[in-house]
Amino acid sequence: MQLKRLVAITIIAISLYACKEDDSVKKEYQNELAEIVEEEKILEFGFDRNDYEFKRDTIRKGDTFGIILERNNIGYPKIFQIAEKAKDTFDIATKLQVGKPYTLLFSKENEKDSIQKPDTFIYQQTLEDYVVINFKDSIQAYRSRKPITYIEKTATGIIENNISETLEEKGLSQKLAYKMADDIYAWTIDFRRLQKGDRFKVIYTDKYIDDSIYAGVHNVKAAYFEHNGDSLYAFEFETDSIKGIRDYFNENAKNLRRAFLKAPVQFSRISSRYNLKRRIALYGNRIRPHKGTDFAAPVGTPIMATANGTVIESTRRGGNGKYVKIRHNDTYTTQYLHMSKRLVKKGQFVKQGDIIGKVGMTGNTGGPHVCYRFWKNGKQVDPFKQKLPEAKPISDSLKVKYLDFIVPIKQRLDNIFFIEAEPIEKENTISIDPIL
Repeated sequence: MQLKRLVAITIIAISLYACKEDDSVKKEYQNELAEIVEEEKILEFGFDRNDYEFKRDTIRKGDTFGIILERNNIGYPKIFQIAEKAKDTFDIATKLQVGKPYTLLFSKENEKDSIQKPDTFIYQQTLEDYVVINFKDSIQAYRSRKPITYIEKTATGIIENNISETLEEKGLSQKLAYKMADDIYAWTIDFRRLQKGDRFKVIYTDKYIDDSIYAGVHNVKAAYFEHNGDSLYAFEFETDSIKGIRDYFNENAKNLRRAFLKAPVQFSRISSRYNLKRRIALYGNRIRPHKGTDFAAPVGTPIMATANGTVIESTRRGGNGKYVKIRHNDTYTTQYLHMSKRLVKKGQFVKQGDIIGKVGMTGNTGGPHVCYRFWKNGKQVDPFKQKLPEAKPISDSLKVKYLDFIVPIKQRLDNIFFIEAEPIEKENTISIDPIL
């Protein structure tokens, strides 16, 4: 950009010299020159970076809004006034979290002052969401989001060893493996037993923030997997717009999901099964029934709701430690014990696959795991010995709409050729403006 400006200025200067006898031409070129040399706006958080010095940091242990501003030459009467004015938008005095980034803006108009003071504080709650507290003239506080861009892509792969290696060789996100293994084909393909020569095609959307920060796979629009001689199509379709429920169906509108996931954590191992006759040496080899299934996983591993439902308990109690209990319908209830952190509240509706907590060691436990308990008609049972229902089938009225909806998507999927090497290029871009 600077080189282009230099070239433009040089050309204009030569032209001015050549036309120095013509005042009208000279004025015209002077106006053009003024437009070109005008500094280009570079916006971040909605502020022109040419007008401010950006000072970035993260919230450290012991930091408060007051301490941060005091370090930067703002007095406490002003700090109190800012916090009071801003608290209806964001309680800056109590909600700062250690490790979250923040930015202070210093106006370049005041850079000659002996004491530099910021006039804006920006706190980033997530990669996308941030809070602006501006106190340059009057005090203003508001929430905003960085621009989000969704880029639709396609990918193919042929399995040599496992899907993770296949994706890695192509430079593709491992989140695609999780999406296919847990969201789409959880009940039709065992991804730990893929065979050499199995292959797949997928149409998916990647998410970017500010056009440059990769935020992961947003969704998988459609997929095709050849496994054990079967051709398995999957198309995403919204079945409940009010609750935002989306399911995957095959080319004949059959739901690919079951009502329950096999496990509440990804790629874990069962360390202890449901066993009503279990004997424990620590208790004198006496029988102490184990009415749950333990899935061993590192502390902090996300725990998923195994089915749609409503949280009826989210608390801490005795040997259970921190736990969440979900009622799925009049027949089924599940419980997830020993969490390090609970991420849902009582009364909250959760969808299958939603993260409801993190694996921990609270309560009576000898190691990090989640104890998964399963009720059927009020009685605790072994979920692996139940004939669990399939997910809710698509309604007759939606089925017609669905079959029409997938026609162009299936045609596009069928026309994707299998590629063994390079990752697929970007295709369509959809930008979403920030919401103020």
